[in-house]
Amino acid sequence: MNIKSIIITLALCAIFPVSKTWACTGLIAGKAATTDGSALVTYAADSHTLYGELYSQPSADYPKGAMRKVIEWDTGKYLGEIPEVSHTYQTTGNMNEHGLVIVESTWGGREELIDTTGIIDYGSLIYISLQRAKNAREAISVMTNLVKDYGYASSGESFTIADPNEVWIMELIGKGNAEKGAVWVAIRIPDDCISGHANHSRIHRFPLKDKENCIYSPDVIKFARKQGYFNGKDEDFSFSLAYAITDASALRGCDARVWSYYNRFTNDMDAYLPWILKGEGEVLPLWVKPTRKVSVRDMQNMMRDHFEGTPLDMTTDIGAGPFKLPYRWRPLTYKIDGKEYTHERAIATQQTGFSLVAQLRHDKPDYMKTILWFGVDDANTCVYIPFYNCTTNIPHEFAVGNGDLYTISWDAAFWVTNYVSNQTYQRYSLMIDDVRKVQTALEDSIAIDINIVENTIDEFDTPTACGLLQDISSIWSKKYVTRYKQLGDYLLVKYLDGNIKKEKDGKFERSPYGMPVYPAFPGYDEKYYRSIVNDAGENLQVIQLSIEQK
Repeated sequence: MNIKSIIITLALCAIFPVSKTWACTGLIAGKAATTDGSALVTYAADSHTLYGELYSQPSADYPKGAMRKVIEWDTGKYLGEIPEVSHTYQTTGNMNEHGLVIVESTWGGREELIDTTGIIDYGSLIYISLQRAKNAREAISVMTNLVKDYGYASSGESFTIADPNEVWIMELIGKGNAEKGAVWVAIRIPDDCISGHANHSRIHRFPLKDKENCIYSPDVIKFARKQGYFNGKDEDFSFSLAYAITDASALRGCDARVWSYYNRFTNDMDAYLPWILKGEGEVLPLWVKPTRKVSVRDMQNMMRDHFEGTPLDMTTDIGAGPFKLPYRWRPLTYKIDGKEYTHERAIATQQTGFSLVAQLRHDKPDYMKTILWFGVDDANTCVYIPFYNCTTNIPHEFAVGNGDLYTISWDAAFWVTNYVSNQTYQRYSLMIDDVRKVQTALEDSIAIDINIVENTIDEFDTPTACGLLQDISSIWSKKYVTRYKQLGDYLLVKYLDGNIKKEKDGKFERSPYGMPVYPAFPGYDEKYYRSIVNDAGENLQVIQLSIEQK
């Protein structure tokens, strides 16, 4: 795609503005691309109004004729009712009892394709399907039939749909009020590759004849022709260019996050920077083969990415301030002297409600095939706690109703993590090492615990084994919240009033008489001092005086 095409889509965006909902990131590693042979899937639910908690629904049986209310996930709005199925599966967050995982990222697309009469929104589509499908292929069938029968109430969406054996990306958008249903494409990600999506449609050309690895709605190309979105040969059809809005924010603000993931595990990704920065050259591939295998910890750390070490590094320009803060407060774009500028939008962001790394394992017993490593608030400062697919009880620290966005609860994981993260934002370069020490120690200890239990768990029957796995989740949820409240208190004391308290032998240092010793004054780095001088140097320059009595 060239600059001319970008200008055309910018014009379309002005006519049909993208529907702004949550901005999320989903990363993928196939089972042959990982260190332990598990498929890995991530998700960050980023929203300025989302409270971080772990949803759960028990399995249930329903009589014939039972109906299910559909409530829009984003708004809480009642959309309608659909027939319930006879049996639904237990769900924990974005995972069900069979180890199926479904996550999403919204890309909006053409506004005229939103069906205002549809009753299945994208959030309900995820959670209803988790209750009705055992594996990824079943989920694709359930999801596409739901929107076909009841209409799709949301805008364009990318879904990762994964089970322990397969990972798929499905992209879907409605047909507007003129026709019920949706157009969609689902592609299986090769086992030896990594992939991702981040609020922009990622499926361009797709193999029309590979029915085993590519499934699509029968009218996906026909409908685009009918709407005037495409007039070329079928084999040249791009789902993304037809149905999404490919503007500068879609590339630098969205595809750039996937590029950063590829760049961490693949060589020669600089070749795609022209696409990310200017819309020139080759489009970013839907998947790439990594040069080294990816671990669970790699994926957890990838969710903490701020483009470090790349041309988009958020710690290097003056916007990072004197403490190299890799965050920019909203809005993301601003104008100076009539020109528009942008902040970077990284994977890790302050407004995350919850994030996860799903570890899907084909070689484990059914009750422990999938681990949902779950965190709340900013992924950069959270701790990922393991929840197995046999989970039926959510620990109090993550339970729905333990606090909300307006109500602080000091035994809620979301609030103690915010207590830590929001202090760290003030003087990031000074504080982040303190956070990393505690975060890493907790996650290392959890990994050791998991390994010990999983190596001995085959000695127990299934109910006992599931109980032990749930105990791990509960124990570490409590330890995490307790330790992070202590960490928040420690940061408050150590960095009080712009100083740094001195420490000795693991404690704040006192004089021989029991008084606090004088703190250190860290000041600012030279770059920041120079920015002050460049802005107001003449007014602030110290004048050398020596006035004596005459």
